[in-house]
Amino acid sequence: MLNIDEKDIEELFRNKLLRYFGVNLSEASAEQIYKAISLNIKDILNNKRAEYNAAVKRNSAKKVYYLCMEFLMGRQLKNNLMNLGLYDVYEKLLRRTKYTLSDIERCENDPGLGNGGLGRLAACFMDALTTSDYPVTGFSICYEYGFFKQKLVDGEQIEMPDLWLSSGEIWLTPRSDRAFSVRFGGKIKEKWNENGKCEIIHEDYEEVQALPYDLMISGANCDAVNNLRLWKAENSRNFNMKLFSQGQYIKALEEKTNAEIISKVLYPSDNHSEGKLLRLSQQYFLVSASLQSIIADHLQRFGSLESFSEKVAIHINDTHPALAIPELMRILVDTYSYSWEKAWDTVKNVFSYTNHTVMPEALECWNEDMFKFRLPRIHMIITEINRRFCEELWNRYPGDWNRISKMSVISSNQVKMANLCVASCHTVNGVSELHSDILKKNVFHDFYTHTPEKFTNVTNGIAHRRWLCYSNPLLSDLLCECIGEEYKFNAEKISEFKKYTEDSCVLERLESIKRINKDS
Repeated sequence: MLNIDEKDIEELFRNKLLRYFGVNLSEASAEQIYKAISLNIKDILNNKRAEYNAAVKRNSAKKVYYLCMEFLMGRQLKNNLMNLGLYDVYEKLLRRTKYTLSDIERCENDPGLGNGGLGRLAACFMDALTTSDYPVTGFSICYEYGFFKQKLVDGEQIEMPDLWLSSGEIWLTPRSDRAFSVRFGGKIKEKWNENGKCEIIHEDYEEVQALPYDLMISGANCDAVNNLRLWKAENSRNFNMKLFSQGQYIKALEEKTNAEIISKVLYPSDNHSEGKLLRLSQQYFLVSASLQSIIADHLQRFGSLESFSEKVAIHINDTHPALAIPELMRILVDTYSYSWEKAWDTVKNVFSYTNHTVMPEALECWNEDMFKFRLPRIHMIITEINRRFCEELWNRYPGDWNRISKMSVISSNQVKMANLCVASCHTVNGVSELHSDILKKNVFHDFYTHTPEKFTNVTNGIAHRRWLCYSNPLLSDLLCECIGEEYKFNAEKISEFKKYTEDSCVLERLESIKRINKDS
């Protein structure tokens, strides 16, 4: 709960309406009220985040970085108001208008940053870590079209773009001061200098600018405010005015379009080579920008990378961000002159991996020729990772070609992303006890035999504050009456509600709540 006077909130709210929209409360539309409240909440979160970041820096706390191709965050307004304890304040304030807070909430589109269980899990982790006061930053891509609108025509599904940014952009803060460049394609040359060090020269590459947009994550009744950093792809070169003035309009726009397409759509169709190449580009774009950001953040806090593996934890959620592993190797070896061994020790200490499928045929692989063409330096690094890993396996299992082939990172012209993760990360988990057991007994059995200490389980959960307390207040009130409020921050406490299975009064109220919710 925030210690903010209601009169101060009202004054700030009215000032936002006047400053940004030139209207007073009685004249404002629902859309204007929605944006004014959102700007108010952003100011509050910015102040909380500054205080929290200062505390993290003072304590030299270890930071968690969570990489995922999607974050299904859901609408922000109600969740932030409830987390901050301000819902009733704004509900009371809007009684002076023709709108209810529910009317205002409907102005917001769902952020098109994810579309399934993987993204919802990532969002729940951000909520849980923030509420528990852990310093965590999520990384993903700022998709222009993350969702699609479904329309059925003659029994066929027609996919139409979902323009979520029209209302969702209000929650994003552009950070042009934290932009980074990402390179694709080109040629790699090796040059040995007079000190006996091999210098890597990257030529004829395509460069894309990664511009970050920050979405602040609030927790419930806590000090922390964390960030979800979303990368938008932009052309790194200036607009070609000469071509445009010569009438070559399409050519002038081509470079800009080719860069921006990377952050256009979540999961572009990959049943053709262009789609596969775009997906690979998206994945490298995400991890390269994110790793550069993580290292810049660490250098700003500590001045050097000596404590990197002690103060940084990077989590790979599914194999989509697996290229973070060779990208960190590239940065440490090529930019900071680490030896291979020192860089590899760092990688093994900072990365962990969550697997999301038990079907071997669904484990992500890339055609090696396409991979080498699009990411030549990363291909070189993965090739060396594979060579050293296979040598380690050969020394332990001499002559067992079948085992080594199944565990290798590259084989049969395929780059195997799951094998890369399991070979490199210090911890590997499934998302349920059954799932984790299958990984050990079947999918990654050879890896489990080789390094059993890596494997653990983390059962999937939901942010029950959002999906129970905020979404079903009647049931939440009943739970509070029966078992107290501790369950709001410790979901295991909900099991105490079992003792009312024979209580007719509680069961009747439960049935009534179900009926009311269905009717509303």
